[in-house]
Amino acid sequence: MIKRLALFISLGFILTVNVVRGQDIHFSQFYMSPLTLNPALTGVMNCNTRLVGNYRNQWASVLGKSSYNTYAVSYDQKMPVGRYDNFGFGANIWSDVAGSLDFATLTLKLSGSYARRVGGDRRKSHYMVLGAEAGISQRSLDYTNAQWPSQVTDGEFCPTCPNNETGLADNFLFGDVGVGLLWFSVLDKRTNWYMGAAINHLNQSNLSFYREDGKAVEKYYTKTVFHAGGQFPMGGGDISLVPGAVFFNQGPSLEINAGNSFRFNLDGQDQSFQFGGWVRLARHFEKPLLMDAFILSTRFDYSNWGIGFSYDINVSSLSAESRGNGGFEFSMIYLVCGPQSRGVYCPKF
Repeated sequence: MIKRLALFISLGFILTVNVVRGQDIHFSQFYMSPLTLNPALTGVMNCNTRLVGNYRNQWASVLGKSSYNTYAVSYDQKMPVGRYDNFGFGANIWSDVAGSLDFATLTLKLSGSYARRVGGDRRKSHYMVLGAEAGISQRSLDYTNAQWPSQVTDGEFCPTCPNNETGLADNFLFGDVGVGLLWFSVLDKRTNWYMGAAINHLNQSNLSFYREDGKAVEKYYTKTVFHAGGQFPMGGGDISLVPGAVFFNQGPSLEINAGNSFRFNLDGQDQSFQFGGWVRLARHFEKPLLMDAFILSTRFDYSNWGIGFSYDINVSSLSAESRGNGGFEFSMIYLVCGPQSRGVYCPKF
């Protein structure tokens, strides 16, 4: 019982410290959440409009009702410029709630991009894309269930004892800006590759809940993102490899997701099914890098719809308590295409 209690306290402390000090949300299906990954992905699509929804639940097997719940929705649009280039503009909203104090972050961002063709022809193209984003976030805490050091007497918690903490806000607003870069090459309808980078939180806002004296400063760590992927047909082309990888570095936090899916074309380009496996590596307090989870994923595309599901199997030292359970994710993409007169121009996300 003592060991289990210590584990819960340690886990809660670690998760709270990581979040309060500025670690961002993350999706295992990062490839199905383009605007939270890189603003340069805004408008990078073969259709005119894209609507995306994501939901993630994590650590429910350990934290129960206090588990992490993350929601994200986004809209982006492509607007042709000249004969080959494109502007992209969009917006994304995401919310993250966790812990017994309902630690929450609500974020709204607007993003834009410019895609410049740097080589190729109508069916084979190479593009460079520059993107930027700006937004506002709210962070909040519900102190109803908080337990303070001043309420501990002789090693026992006293809920009726007074709380001596002062100057703590229950919510605050802050601004956020970031930039991104993307290169992609489309060789034919089923062969493409891309790589990109982004820098988020360039203004490093103050995330401290101590607001009364204005002295407490907890900077939002700048986050660096590198990602790459593509699609490569096998044999006759009805089966494709869809590899991908993403690297996040934010303050003391580091994460790498990498893996591959197999895509089976069921009916030309309108229907496909894919499944795959991914690994997530993360920095540990005592080790530079360890394997945190193995991720199983599947996706089905039909006409303009894309639906994805993934499940994280925890393989870290926490697996004894989580029983291997990590988190599940659901993602959905809907495309509004209309007439397309300029041929294949980008990878399919």
